[in-house]
Amino acid sequence: MCNLFVNANSDLWKSKTKSLRISGFVTSIRMENVFWSALKEIAFRDKMTVNELISTLYSESLEAGHDEGNFTSFLRVCAIRYYSLMSAGEVSLSLDKPIFEHPATQILQREAERRREGLPVIAGKAS
Repeated sequence: MCNLFVNANSDLWKSKTKSLRISGFVTSIRMENVFWSALKEIAFRDKMTVNELISTLYSESLEAGHDEGNFTSFLRVCAIRYYSLMSAGEVSLSLDKPIFEHPATQILQREAERRREGLPVIAGKAS
């Protein structure tokens, strides 16, 4: 099992720092390449640049009342959720289908139901 992780391309866990402007302020974000790749794919699907995606995520998370004290961690979780939701069949594997076209309310409701039932929140379809 560990061979799948230990012998993966080491570029995945190398860090990269990007400077960008969020809400008029210049900042930098440092994450591993695997997270940047996920954000790049999400941005591509919604016809945005990575900087536009990050700015949108920042604005919408503030509007939702989130404390963005550790915004970089939030971005990492977004990347992991993206892959997990695809794995679970909740988000299309097709890069031609934008993320915003997926039924977020229904997906979140199914996650909440699984949580109430004590099941894994991100789970594949029941067989």
